[in-house]
Amino acid sequence: MTEIAMRYRRLSGQFADRLAAVPHDGWERPTPCQGWHVRQLVQHVVETQSLFRGLVGWDPIPTPPVAEDPTGAWDAARAVMQADLDDPDRAGTTFDGLLGRSTFAEAVDRFLNFDLIIHGWDLARATGQDDRIPPEDIAHVQAQMAVLGDRLYTSGQFAPALEPPAGADAQTQLLARLGRRAWEAAPSR
Repeated sequence: MTEIAMRYRRLSGQFADRLAAVPHDGWERPTPCQGWHVRQLVQHVVETQSLFRGLVGWDPIPTPPVAEDPTGAWDAARAVMQADLDDPDRAGTTFDGLLGRSTFAEAVDRFLNFDLIIHGWDLARATGQDDRIPPEDIAHVQAQMAVLGDRLYTSGQFAPALEPPAGADAQTQLLARLGRRAWEAAPSR
């Protein structure tokens, strides 16, 4: 298994664990993604899995509707993506994308793994879970941000950068660059 496939397995599993811990009344809670509640955030994360398969001409992933079964939809999507990443031929499929010629696996690592880290934080923050991001994941996101540059802000997922408070830790600084006020207390439940 490649490093990218292992990272996806870990991050998608962590996202699944956080979904499993969403309280019954938590699906409509607002997230740090302005205008998105938890279910909409999950819908986005599930849909992007098929979007990236579409870049290489593969069929969308059949999933249960997120509105009815958010955890089932995520489990179905991540299982297909993991199988794609575990297959060297599929993972190595090339295409011309936003940053030029890339492999499917490289695109997953650059965009989907990035999303799982940041949207995993959004999900955890919105639902009162542990929202710490490990240092290696902070470093991964920082590296991808350096490559993406200003393109990062054209997707609508990331608000303009904010100025973090003086002395902010690495996680707070990173999240501020993505328009998230990590230094503010999470909404009370």
